[in-house]
Amino acid sequence: MADEPRLFEDTAALQNGDEALPASAPLAARMRPRTLDEFVGQQRIVGPGSALRTAAEQGKVPSLVLWGPPGSGKTTLARLLAQAARARFIALSAVTAGVADLRRIVADAKRVRARAHTVVFIDEIHRFNKAQQDAVLPHVERGDITFIGATTENPSFEVNSALLSRSRVFVLAPLGPDEIGTIVDRALADRQRGLPAATTLDDDARAKLIALADGDARSALNALELAFELASARDAAHPAIGARDVEEAMQRRALRYDRAGDEHYDLISAFIKSVRGSDPDAAVYWLARMLEAGEDPMFIARRLVILAGEDVGLGDPQALPIATAAHYAAHSIGMPEAMFPLVEATLYLALAKKSNAGLRAYAAAREAIEETGTLPVPLHLRNAATGLMKQLGYGKDYQYAHDFPDAKVEQQHLPDELKDRTFFEP
Repeated sequence: MADEPRLFEDTAALQNGDEALPASAPLAARMRPRTLDEFVGQQRIVGPGSALRTAAEQGKVPSLVLWGPPGSGKTTLARLLAQAARARFIALSAVTAGVADLRRIVADAKRVRARAHTVVFIDEIHRFNKAQQDAVLPHVERGDITFIGATTENPSFEVNSALLSRSRVFVLAPLGPDEIGTIVDRALADRQRGLPAATTLDDDARAKLIALADGDARSALNALELAFELASARDAAHPAIGARDVEEAMQRRALRYDRAGDEHYDLISAFIKSVRGSDPDAAVYWLARMLEAGEDPMFIARRLVILAGEDVGLGDPQALPIATAAHYAAHSIGMPEAMFPLVEATLYLALAKKSNAGLRAYAAAREAIEETGTLPVPLHLRNAATGLMKQLGYGKDYQYAHDFPDAKVEQQHLPDELKDRTFFEP
């Protein structure tokens, strides 16, 4: 037990950059920024003069939740904020750590509190269950530690409201092409931590690497390192990285997508709104984004059936059978061929005339029900199934529509209280 505090201090020192990483460490680890000035991206959050950076430089890092996609800099930013505040930085992974680990760290933080404040970083905080997250709360409230959590999931759903209310949430964006380019160029130019001086990266390879990284700095550096190894196998003295090396290193763009997370809901929302907005180009783009990332084709097919009823409706009555046929076809043949009926239905619905008259009519009828409750059915519309019912007036004076021209009859079909109400407006 006596050795545990020293273990945590050594970990904090290493993560604060006080010890150089070995040359055998991955390029992404070697190239981690050492100061906030070296940090690339998220300038609105930690750029010069920002509130968070100013607070850190004054030694006052608040408890935070950093929410962003992989490779956007969550772990690095947490470490640099602690470093700027001259605080000890202890990192935990919610995948492997538990409440016992947290308790040991807090006990150590209390022991050294007179000399240094402790920032406890919990990666993938969304993987902590409610009880584990609750265990963090009292130590944050008492000021024993500063808590920084990192998550790729929406903290509104994945972090306890009590812990969330005591933390500021910062949303990190995927890095842009220029920012990924800066990181790649640094790895080529840094003689101490980056690739060997003789390494070259041609323009096509650089452009492809940036595009395939898809905003993920870690992915870009990992691919660059593997591409370097491929080029070195051909010419160890002068490794020249080409586009083919990058393609081999990346294999295939790993699209950011989580079928149970925010990306899932964001993409289907964009798809629905593009179809509703009669934009076939955008609709087929979002469809491809979902299918290429591994979305369940039947989820998309169900949404198409709903779109046909909700947004096309009476504007084009053929939309619903076409969407239903696409749903059946996609279910019958499966991927990848299910793409064909889904594309056809998507484009048809996007180009179809739109009408939400059915939705508006139902909503108006529902509102009337909420206002008036269960009004009785008019006697002339009731089913006179027995003699007693006939004696009570059920069905009396009912007019059969087909006895009239075009099957149109002037007859009250609504309850008395609603007889003058209009629900459907073509």
